[in-house]
Amino acid sequence: MLRSKITSIRGRYQLSWMIVCLMLFIQVDLQAAENPLRPADDSAKRKVYFTTDVVPLLTRLNCNSGGCHGKSTGQNGFKISLLGFDPAMDYSAIALETRGRRIFPGDPDRSLLLLKATGLVPHGGGRLLEPDTADYALLHDWIEQGAAGPHPDDPEIIKIDLSPGNRVFQQNSSLNLQVTAHFSNGTQRDVTHQSIYESNYPEIGKVDQEGLITTQSRGGVFAVMARFGEKIAVFQGVVPYHSEGQKKLAGYPSEGKLSKIDQHLVAQWKKLGILPSKPVDDATFIRRVTLDICGTLPTVDEVRQYLADSRADKRERLIDRLLERPEYASFFALKWADILQNRGTGYGTRNQRAGTMLFSAWIRDSLASNKPFDRFVTEILTASGSQAQNPPAIWYRSVRSTPDYVESVAQAFLGVRVQCAQCHHHPAERWSQDDYYSFAAIFSRVGRKGGFADAEVPTNEVIYLKDEGEVHNPRSGELMQPRPLGGPDFEVSRFDDPRRNLAQWMTSPENPFFARTMVNRMWGHFFGRGIIHPIDDARSTNPPTNPVLLDELAYDFAANGYDVKQLIREITNSYAYRLSANPNKTNAEDSQCFARYYPKRLSAEVLLDGISQVLDVPTVFPGGPGQFPEGTRAVNLPDENVRFNFLDVFGRPARTSACECERTVDPALSQALELVNSKEIQRKLTDKNGYIEQLASNQKTHSDNVREIFVRTLSRPPRTSEVETAVKYLNSEKNRHEAYRSLVWALLATNEFMMNH
Repeated sequence: MLRSKITSIRGRYQLSWMIVCLMLFIQVDLQAAENPLRPADDSAKRKVYFTTDVVPLLTRLNCNSGGCHGKSTGQNGFKISLLGFDPAMDYSAIALETRGRRIFPGDPDRSLLLLKATGLVPHGGGRLLEPDTADYALLHDWIEQGAAGPHPDDPEIIKIDLSPGNRVFQQNSSLNLQVTAHFSNGTQRDVTHQSIYESNYPEIGKVDQEGLITTQSRGGVFAVMARFGEKIAVFQGVVPYHSEGQKKLAGYPSEGKLSKIDQHLVAQWKKLGILPSKPVDDATFIRRVTLDICGTLPTVDEVRQYLADSRADKRERLIDRLLERPEYASFFALKWADILQNRGTGYGTRNQRAGTMLFSAWIRDSLASNKPFDRFVTEILTASGSQAQNPPAIWYRSVRSTPDYVESVAQAFLGVRVQCAQCHHHPAERWSQDDYYSFAAIFSRVGRKGGFADAEVPTNEVIYLKDEGEVHNPRSGELMQPRPLGGPDFEVSRFDDPRRNLAQWMTSPENPFFARTMVNRMWGHFFGRGIIHPIDDARSTNPPTNPVLLDELAYDFAANGYDVKQLIREITNSYAYRLSANPNKTNAEDSQCFARYYPKRLSAEVLLDGISQVLDVPTVFPGGPGQFPEGTRAVNLPDENVRFNFLDVFGRPARTSACECERTVDPALSQALELVNSKEIQRKLTDKNGYIEQLASNQKTHSDNVREIFVRTLSRPPRTSEVETAVKYLNSEKNRHEAYRSLVWALLATNEFMMNH
């Protein structure tokens, strides 16, 4: 009987156990059916890593963006690192803060992290996830697996690859990108869905967040960045402007007569299906190149002599003459004074002016003597001593702090904007905080002594090399070794100057930045935009529109010993530089590939000097104290702290950074008002010894005067219709002075005068 009872109990127990197992099986099966993307068998699930899985997903969902929880103050009490560049901080915030209430490993679906993301709990960022998606499953599985944080043994992302490779598209076509991540444990994975994408020219080719590229109804060159974790890859596409681009178009120059750089341009024009504009006439060319090299208008005699010259090489001869004129050195000294921040504000002007004048003169003399560019840069970076003994040391007066050293050198000489890496990994480049502060360590031993001249201006400051100096990463506290961006660690003793190591590394022909940055900067000066644009923002996510052209120029520049004048000759003697600014029907939309000349407004100083030259009345600049000598041109002013409203209105930079973007040439209402109401222009128009007085008092006919006025202001003879209109107007006016004053002022206010074209 006992045995039968035991058998009965055992049977009932087995039946109950079978029922329980069946119920569990049904529950698991139902869960799998509800979320088919989540494996039913735990053993089949891939291990989810916080750094290489969770953080990239938070980035894709914009949780760690600057407008959400990634901003410096966080959002609604929850703060994580910007774009996920500090996984340890992010893990602490998600899993440990507020007593770990954001995750619930016992029931992942009830985790606040998922409840807010799905909108089941109010969330300021809105609904970001759906429960039946792979993204939801990834976060669920990470929590279910124990919500492990970053660990040194976890696999790291080595690189990502984009496929397919660079392509030529048709307009209004599409292409799916695929992103493959490679990890340190030897595995690789398709992360197309987990990556984020961005196009630098969405008006040419846009990309959605699934990696689908769609080209638009216009041509050009564009690039798409894909980022997964801290790794990026770039795809570059070309969209022909016209279907004829696949055929042979008539109108390209003969390749036998072209330089290498022009051949690279022509090859791209053919790929894009655009024809170059026609070459300009001689009058336009002499004005263009004189303004671009010397920052001044050609004189009436210079224009007439050039137009009368019938020699085949007269353009080459003109360029050589311009490069030997003192105005060349003065004009480009102004450009470099902006970049090198030869600043007059910030201290008392009275004592500071001596230093800015010394530095300005040193830059001008270096350019006039055609000092090789590598030597020019080396003398600035390694400068020691006082301003009187060694004027380049004045650079250290404006560039004084760790951010100043890193950001000014990187942008001025390497073409890299590295400011973001001061606080976090650069979002669109490889530079990290370690890169930033390792670069800063090169300048950690720059010392200053000597005091101030008047307790305000460091006129007597002496720059020297200290025996010691350290830079630590502020986030990790790690002591940083001196290392340039993308370069090796420097082995230096207390007797070595790390700045010299930097100069040697930087000016090496093998350096990937130095020569490219300078040739791109000069190309941008002459063409109005760089091959990389903006010109000092060279990053893998902002590739050159014509890489082989940039490489060719950089190679030649280094091979020629960094000869700046020779670089200018190559650019200004090119076929592309001689093209008209007038578009044709194939290149009217081109703004990247230099199939025509892009007009650009004259800079503030050049415009003011041009008006003074035409009206034959020099500008009187306040000196503080006193005045600058009569006849001083605006381009020769030693610094920006010369108070003159016209210059400020037309975009003179404050010289607070090394970025050329500080100088603006964009039109503004204030500029139109300045042309109308400027007391300085009115003074020049009414001066008793000026050009207007000469016109009004001479015995020439109106017709002769008009012809000279046009050559003097616009560097070209007037058209017959222009002469007839001007003479008719002059004859209609009773006051000869007022008539000529109005005519000349009207020409000065035209786009043809105010633009280089």
